[in-house]
Amino acid sequence: MILGNKLSLVTKEKISNILFVFWTGGAALLSYALVYALRKPFTAATFEGLEFFGLDYKVATSIIQIFGYLISKFIGIKMISELKKEGRLRFMITSVAVAEISLVLFGCLPRPFNVFALFFNGLSLGCMWGVIFSFLEGRRVTDLLASLMGLSIAVSSGTAKSIGLFVIDTLHVSEFWMPALIGAFAFPLLSLLGYLLNRMPQPDARDKELRTERVTLDSKGRMELFRSFMPLLTMLFFANLFITVLQDIKEDFLVKILDVNTHNYSSWLFARVDGIVTVIILIIFGSMSLIRSNIKVLCLLLFLVMGGAATLSFVAFHYYELQLSPLTWLFIQSLCLYISYLSFQTIFFDRFIACFKIRGNVGFFIATIDFIGYTGTVLVLVAKEFFNPDINWLEFYNLLSGYVGVICFIVFLCSVIYLVQRYRKEYNFTLKSPVDKVFTERSFSIKSTTI
Repeated sequence: MILGNKLSLVTKEKISNILFVFWTGGAALLSYALVYALRKPFTAATFEGLEFFGLDYKVATSIIQIFGYLISKFIGIKMISELKKEGRLRFMITSVAVAEISLVLFGCLPRPFNVFALFFNGLSLGCMWGVIFSFLEGRRVTDLLASLMGLSIAVSSGTAKSIGLFVIDTLHVSEFWMPALIGAFAFPLLSLLGYLLNRMPQPDARDKELRTERVTLDSKGRMELFRSFMPLLTMLFFANLFITVLQDIKEDFLVKILDVNTHNYSSWLFARVDGIVTVIILIIFGSMSLIRSNIKVLCLLLFLVMGGAATLSFVAFHYYELQLSPLTWLFIQSLCLYISYLSFQTIFFDRFIACFKIRGNVGFFIATIDFIGYTGTVLVLVAKEFFNPDINWLEFYNLLSGYVGVICFIVFLCSVIYLVQRYRKEYNFTLKSPVDKVFTERSFSIKSTTI
């Protein structure tokens, strides 16, 4: 009888955890997908024949929006690190309201001055990932929740472009009003999802024991944290600079890279490709939740991104010999980039905090990585436009991805070596075998890194 009651309690707990993962992870996924609906639909437009004071109009829209986005990321290093749970919902609703107003201004202001409205769109949405992720971090099931949320980037990028093309081609809405129309549907839904996430249960005692309690970080705490792990964080921030640049150029200029005006591609091509990539990444990242060892997950993630970087370089440097179809090329690019990009946007830093018992939160790491990365994107686009404005977009992207892959492979290899050595030093024990040197995590009193 007692055994039956225990089994019943265990079964109920498992069912409760499963429901919690799907409910909360699904809400986070939809929330950030709607952020994309407010931020990325204009990337489906080509704005052919238009200029912005001598610049290509499409390039100008991307530069100005990303500039607002990176300023927001810089502010977010402090704001998200210090944001308390009581202020999350108010922050979300205010941000999405400003984002939608800016899209309306983009549609109604005279050209080319309407481009400046996109600066406020980027400024208002730059901290949204960190705010939404703060609802999820520090839990036993954070890997699963973060995996589901991370899929929003993979599936939403292509979907936003496909919806944008559908609104332009089928509903015959102009390229300038299309973003505001899509945003009008996204705004109320995102506000509702923010309310639901805000009512979610807080991490319990078991969560805090296994994943470390998450606390706010003031400026002194952020500086001490960076100094404590400066070699590793410098390498990761440096490599993610290149990943973010490549990822953002692919998202914003894919319609030019594949030349959708010349080739008769379906408007839903991008959504189909990203849908397949989404399933693969969900399986890979979801399986990480089965691994309790934090150091093992960290190393596996670094090996994954090294593999993605190597593949990007190989495809770029052998593009003409491989003769890949546009669909196959897009699938490889999306899979390699999203695995690399999402590893650091979702699982890596949550496990990093748990592994070294750091008192802090994931928001600091993500905001810093994004600020550095988007700064790089702006600089690359400006340099490209001023020094070689007529370059072929496909050749430019392939050249960039080839060298990014080489650089990132080397940096991530150095990172995994440093990580393992730091782990051994931090825990001060001798490992027995080559396999154990990477994947063994023992249970004993931990030398804590306290902020």
